[in-house]
Order: sequence, then C-alpha cells, then structure tokens
Amino acid sequence: MADGTTNLSDKALAVFAFAAYHQLGSGQPVKSVIRDDGQGHRADEAGVAELQSAGLVEPGAGEITFTSEGLTFLSRAIEGMRTAGLQS
Repeated sequence: MADGTTNLSDKALAVFAFAAYHQLGSGQPVKSVIRDDGQGHRADEAGVAELQSAGLVEPGAGEITFTSEGLTFLSRAIEGMRTAGLQS
C-alpha cells in the first residue's frame, strides 16, 4: 500500500467516495472517475495532487485513473463501509 494513506485529506478521500458510490450503485468495478462531469461534480485539484503524490491515482486531462494501490485502497474503503455497522 502506498505511504501516507492514513493521512489523506477529506478532499482526497472524496475522490474515493465518488468512486465507491458508482461502484456500489452499479455493481461494476470502477477503475477511474471523471474529473469534471459538467454538472457541478468536480474533483478538487489539491486532493487529486495529494492522491497522485501518494501513488494512488494517475490523473489525466478528463479522468482520474486509480493505480493498483489505489484500487486496493478503494476495495478496502468499500469493505470498511460494508462492515462498519457490524462491529461493536
């Protein structure tokens, strides 16, 4: 796992929240997300830069692609949401 993932800002985590939303809603694996959908949903550039520095994404002009470490982080985040209510 990439270094620094425990100290990610909310703006960086929002990129993963967006990906998790789409993955959970569609039931399909998400490997990238759009940077700006033209409907008011836009990834924060500082958050994207933070994720790139952590080795979790490769940003492109139109989308943000998760690295293998980023995909692992996304899977763990989704699993954490699934099990959050099960732990006492």
